[in-house]
Amino acid sequence: MPLKLLNNVIFQSIFLMSLLIVVGIFIPNWLVFVITKAIAYGLVGLGIITLMRGGLVSFGQGFVFGIGGYTAGLLGTQAGLTDAMLLLFISFLFTGFIGLIIAPLLARYRDIFFAMLSLAFSMVLYGILIKIDAIGGSDGFVLPESTYFGISPSPEYADYILYVVSILMTGVVSILLRYYYNSTPGLIALAVRENELRVEYLGSSAFNVTVLNFTIAAGLGGMGGALNGIALGHIDPEFTYWTTSGEFVFISILAGYLSVPAVFLAALFLELVRSFSGRYFPDTWQLILGVFLILSIIFIPSGIGSFFKQFFDKFKNK
Repeated sequence: MPLKLLNNVIFQSIFLMSLLIVVGIFIPNWLVFVITKAIAYGLVGLGIITLMRGGLVSFGQGFVFGIGGYTAGLLGTQAGLTDAMLLLFISFLFTGFIGLIIAPLLARYRDIFFAMLSLAFSMVLYGILIKIDAIGGSDGFVLPESTYFGISPSPEYADYILYVVSILMTGVVSILLRYYYNSTPGLIALAVRENELRVEYLGSSAFNVTVLNFTIAAGLGGMGGALNGIALGHIDPEFTYWTTSGEFVFISILAGYLSVPAVFLAALFLELVRSFSGRYFPDTWQLILGVFLILSIIFIPSGIGSFFKQFFDKFKNK
C-alpha cells in the first residue's frame, strides 16, 4: 500500500474512532450496548468478507464465534482472567490457531462445498456444547464482571468503557485489514475470485491464499465472539447455531466486500432491526431482514460498500 494511502486510512480511522467515542458519551446506554454488539458482529462479518474477496462464503462462522466466546468465558470463570482487552486478544489468537489447523482441509473445497463444510463444523460444535453439563449445557453460563488493567468500573460506566475498548481494538483491526487488502496476498485473493486457474499459472497459490484468509477470518470471528460474550455477560451454545452464522452472512452480503466501514454499518442495521422489531413486532424481525436482504440483492448487488467506494474514488480524483 502506498504510504500516502496508508496515512489517509490511519487518519480517517482515528477521526472516526474519536468521533464515536465522543458520541458515546451523549447517547443512551441501550444504544451503547447495541453498537457494541454490532461491532462484535461486524468483526465476524469482516472475516467473511475477507473470504468473499477470494470468492468464498462461510456458512459456519458460528464455529469460531462460539470458540471465541467460550474461550473468554472459561478463562474468566476457571482461570480468573477478567481483563477484557486480554480476553479479546487471547480469543483472537486461539481461534486464529484453530482456523490455521482446519484451514488446509477447507481450502481444498470451493463454492457450496466450502460453505456447507464450514457449517458442518459449526453444528458439530453446537452438538458437543449442549451435551457438556460442566459448562452449562444448553443454558450456557454467566461471565464474571470484566476489568480493565485490573480496575473494575462502576456499573453505570461499564458498558461505555467496553464500548470504547471495542472501538479502539476494531479501529486497529480495520487499519491492519485495509493494509492487508492492498498488499500482494490481498490482491491475489481478488485475482483468485476472478480466475483461480490463471492465478495458479502465474505462480501464485490459491490454496495458500485461502488458508491465510480463513485463518484471519477465524481470528476475527473469535474476537467477535469474545466481545459479544463480554457485552452480554453470558455464553451459550446458540453462538454456534446455524441461524447465528446466517446473521453473519446477511451482514456480509448487505455490506459487500468493497468497504470495511460498510460491514459495521450493516451489523448496526441488523442489531437495530432486531431491537425495534423485538419490541414492536415480536417474532417477525427475521421476516423484515429477509425482505431487506432480497431488496438489497436486487438493487445493490455489490453491497452498500459500493457507495463508500464510489465516494472515496471521487474524493481521490478531485
